[in-house]
Amino acid sequence: MYKKLLIFIPQIGGGGVEKNFFIITNFLAKKIKDVTVITVNKEFKKKLNKNIKIISPKSDRWKNSSIYVKYTISLFLLIKTLISNKDYLIFSFQANWYAIIVTKLFGLKIVSRSNTAPQGWSNNVAKKKLYKLIINFADEIIVNSIEFKKSLKKYFNVNSTCIYNPLNKSSILKLGNTKNNFSFFKQKNSLKVINIGRFTDQKNQLLLLKSIKYLNNSIPIKLLIAGKGTNYKYLKNYIDENKLNKNVLLLNFLKNPYTYLKKADVFVLSSNYEGLPNVLLEAQCFKKIIISTKCPTGPREILLNGKAGIFFRMNDYKDLSKKIIYVYKNKKKLRNKVKIGYSNLNRFEENKNLNMYYRIILKYLKNEKN
Repeated sequence: MYKKLLIFIPQIGGGGVEKNFFIITNFLAKKIKDVTVITVNKEFKKKLNKNIKIISPKSDRWKNSSIYVKYTISLFLLIKTLISNKDYLIFSFQANWYAIIVTKLFGLKIVSRSNTAPQGWSNNVAKKKLYKLIINFADEIIVNSIEFKKSLKKYFNVNSTCIYNPLNKSSILKLGNTKNNFSFFKQKNSLKVINIGRFTDQKNQLLLLKSIKYLNNSIPIKLLIAGKGTNYKYLKNYIDENKLNKNVLLLNFLKNPYTYLKKADVFVLSSNYEGLPNVLLEAQCFKKIIISTKCPTGPREILLNGKAGIFFRMNDYKDLSKKIIYVYKNKKKLRNKVKIGYSNLNRFEENKNLNMYYRIILKYLKNEKN
């Protein structure tokens, strides 16, 4: 019998994966006596229950390193931990390939949580074949959308369990009621648009900026893009070079994005690929109109194939511009889509989905031969 749960997450930032990590890990720690987390970013330990043990480098010098450096260090810590104690069930949130290989070399069980469908992030045939080979060694694969589950079966013949991202609507709305002095959205009659997400190629905020440039002040619009990531300078330069500063504000990470989301009219998701984007669920909590790319897995499921939102063609900034104009002219007509989205949030309810995680983890903690 396994006595301990070891959760593997090399990098902790401010994105949706990390939000889910904190919620799921803290919930499991209330149910399971011995929980340990391996990560490079130990500065986030204040967000974890006090009874959770943290294994991380002694020095803080690695916390701003590249993700590959963090993977390497975390895998070293995983190997070191398992050499001294094999009485663990491994639960991986990131670097799943590597975690699976290491876990199986020690003859242990692993539950792997995948966040984004591989057909979205890789066009490399060899890489996909390697993914299929390695992922099948996981004892249980958890995905966060039904579309994701179907795509794993279709493209890789991999079985998985779908558990939606746990959503605590009341806590999100409470945070949204926090006061701030944000004046950017105060212009009357303007369409207030927001995008929240990591500044990466995956999230593709550049497409959104191109659509604003293409609109060429044809409608009064204010766009707030908030996040953190490697593309910050690139996005900032594009805004400056194209003189978009009057209509666009780029904020480098928000501690509480919900106060800004509450003040917006529209949320735009411009991603190239997703798993199940938390931010769309959060926008629905505040009853916002949603315009989203029709990327692989996630948005179509959340927006009920268009019944609860508007889609634009992937990588088509002109089509996005048309959809923005449509929303500006038809805000009242779109309230029904908003209502449908809000009324369907119950499927993401926090306790229901967290208990599904617990039942799977408990199954392997109780019976290592399962």
